Amino acid sequence: MSQATAEATLPFEEALAAYDPVLGLEVHVELGTNTKMFCGCATAFGAEPNSQVCPVCLGLPGALPVVNEKGVESAIRIGLALNCEIASWCRFARKNYFYPDMPKNFQTSQYDEPIAFNGHLDVELADGSTYRVEIERAHMEEDTGKSLHVGGSTGRIHGATHSLVDYNRAGIPLIEIVTKPMTGAGERAPEIAKAYVATLRDLLKALGVSDVKMEQGSMRCDVNLSLMPKDSTTFGIRSETKNVNSLRSVERAVRYEIGRHAAILSSGGKVTQETRHWHEDTGITTAGREKSDAEDYRYFPEPDLVPVAPSAETVEALRATLPEPPAARRKRLQSAWGYSDLEMRDVVNAALVDLIDETVTAGASPAGARKWWSGEIARRANDAGSDVPTYAASLAVTPAHVVELESLITGGRLNDAMARQVWDGVLAGEGTPTAVADARGLELVQDSGALQAAVDKVIAANPDVAQKVRDGKVQAAGALIGQVMKEMKGQADAAAARQLILDSLTD
Repeated sequence: MSQATAEATLPFEEALAAYDPVLGLEVHVELGTNTKMFCGCATAFGAEPNSQVCPVCLGLPGALPVVNEKGVESAIRIGLALNCEIASWCRFARKNYFYPDMPKNFQTSQYDEPIAFNGHLDVELADGSTYRVEIERAHMEEDTGKSLHVGGSTGRIHGATHSLVDYNRAGIPLIEIVTKPMTGAGERAPEIAKAYVATLRDLLKALGVSDVKMEQGSMRCDVNLSLMPKDSTTFGIRSETKNVNSLRSVERAVRYEIGRHAAILSSGGKVTQETRHWHEDTGITTAGREKSDAEDYRYFPEPDLVPVAPSAETVEALRATLPEPPAARRKRLQSAWGYSDLEMRDVVNAALVDLIDETVTAGASPAGARKWWSGEIARRANDAGSDVPTYAASLAVTPAHVVELESLITGGRLNDAMARQVWDGVLAGEGTPTAVADARGLELVQDSGALQAAVDKVIAANPDVAQKVRDGKVQAAGALIGQVMKEMKGQADAAAARQLILDSLTD
């Protein structure tokens, strides 16, 4: 199959000069339950195809579903965290459509009676301003199976020689979080979309309801976008870009669709209401199928499931389990750690907040925790295509290692250069910091006589520099310290060497 061809687009600034974007995001989140939403099948990612299925999730005749209690509780907690109202009574509904990865030919979902509705999420943008995203609803449903198209060059059905279906994913609990239309965003619409999904991901991770691994499909976003002429209040025809699975791609998809819609409208054309496929490699969307409206799905109440009616006491008990909101937690930790805005931003972007928090709680200084987690191990993690927490876990490197390393420095055994050698050994799997230091013979020389002898030798070998120090140019002592460290093969305390140099050269 040939590479997807880009449609005409209008430059972003030109598009926004003529039209206002209207944005709506639908985020699907796979819950981290041990079993599926309506049966007892396992939900482990990466299992052999069709090894985690049963008559219920395969839609075999006579099989009856049972609601996953943990899934309902997770849905309520998500709704509460999004400042939603929680329904005191709601029902599941059948969403009827036909596709190979839907074994029942309907999806058990919720339609006009969601578990949570009328909420909001405040999103902080790069300049520190806040945009409030209004939440229409958060409802429970089940995931579909996964179609694998074989024989083509793109992994899509066009050009494939045949297709396979893996039903392991069919029936996994899903929460779909739907925003109300977002207007007035203007040129910041792509940024707001990305920031919203990032904020939502952090919130869901803090709740512990999902691993929110977008690259594995456990969190994915459908981007709905339309344009309306400036000064108009009538929404245009929307497109829906399906299953966008990275933050960067959410931003790029919004930007691309703004330009595509604007090109169609400015030339007198009409936007087609349709689903679109996002192409990560080229940064474009291509047409999928004409988008159905709700009535096309012929929703009706699910007859095999009883209504869900959480009591007020249950809802309040679940509210009590909510964690501190991630944004509030970050501000509190930044203040406690004394990090600058730039330092905290780097820590957040590197997904180091939890690791540093655990390390500081275990006894390390905030500066030391940030230094060791954002240095060499971050470089290696990046080279491995991983984040630091995942990479550190693969090496069995823990906050306790950082605490022990810092104690060797503050206890006077190691200087910074030695500590870096020890950290390299820890990352290489040579053992704990103390074990690495012992094995490599790394320890500061504690013999003051040997250090004084090295200082005297360096002063004698560098009379011009020594004279500058005698004349009051104390900063010149730095050159002598470097020579002393070289003389001591790096095993001297630089601060002690400096003091001995100053004592020897000044009154």
